[in-house]
Amino acid sequence: MSQDFRLILAKKVKFYRERHKLKREELSLLLGYDNSYISKLEKGKMNITIDKIEEIAKYFNITAKNLFE
Repeated sequence: MSQDFRLILAKKVKFYRERHKLKREELSLLLGYDNSYISKLEKGKMNITIDKIEEIAKYFNITAKNLFE
């Protein structure tokens, strides 16, 4: 995944998390991820699989495409 896509995804995950009034720790627990994973993801420092992108999108009731727009 290129750095540009990582940064777009980072901003979108943070946007949707804050929109749902969730702390990083809460989102981590809800998705079954380690808190440091979400933290690194929101900083654009984490590679992510398509499966995890789809899980995050599903949780927020959006499409995976929405996380990159």
